[in-house]
Amino acid sequence: MKRGPAVAGQFYYGDAFRLSDQVRQYIDKNAKKERVIGLVSPHAGLMYSGPVAGAVYSAIDFPETFVLLGPNHTGLGARISLMESGEWEIPTGMFQIDETIACKIAMSVPLVSRDARAHMFEHSLEVQLPFISHFTKKAKIVPIVMLSASVDECRTVGEGIAEAVKSVNYSVVVAASSDMSHYVPENVAKQQDRKAIDMILSLNPEGLYETVTRQRISMCGYLPATTMLFAAKALGSRSARLVKYATSADVSGDYENVVGYAGIVLR
Repeated sequence: MKRGPAVAGQFYYGDAFRLSDQVRQYIDKNAKKERVIGLVSPHAGLMYSGPVAGAVYSAIDFPETFVLLGPNHTGLGARISLMESGEWEIPTGMFQIDETIACKIAMSVPLVSRDARAHMFEHSLEVQLPFISHFTKKAKIVPIVMLSASVDECRTVGEGIAEAVKSVNYSVVVAASSDMSHYVPENVAKQQDRKAIDMILSLNPEGLYETVTRQRISMCGYLPATTMLFAAKALGSRSARLVKYATSADVSGDYENVVGYAGIVLR
């Protein structure tokens, strides 16, 4: 099964030449690259979140496979949905799904449903692909989107992903797609986002989940980020680094209704 681009021409340019040029302006050619276990990257339209996403992907050694975790904005499909086979197309490349890891996750984690429908119109993972395609045409993906989950379910899925990653003899990065606070004044966004970012930097998935839910921080991808943290810890992550933070006000000039974007890597 092939999944065609759902948001080309909306979240990013739909023409390959223009998209390549668009991504290139967000890449940091001087960034020191490091091997990472996990990361957090935003997924808004590239004109807003591109500088943060570009900084994150510029800072990593590229693996053979990305396990991509994102929020389900559309409400379609199962609560936790994995597309286990096929390929994803964007204007600048085609991505094969890593069926080895996908099948291991599907077999060992009953919470994860084999469900392509949840992915058909969802943008949170697709918007990562132009950056990955810029650096490599060979990386495979394992796409998972999350609609709802308890913190214990995030732990189960994250540790299941880690076991699948441990079972293969090639490099894998677990990437969580998330924007931060939504449509609040910039000073509020920065204050709220700092609380969530600090939990990620301290490798505290339970703390992230509790902070976001109790303080009602409008971070759309806190479930993927929590799950990624559980996976990264099980894979031996010891530290994290905030690569870049920004808000939509940097582009729009509207400081009363901003969306926050954080780029983080876990080693």
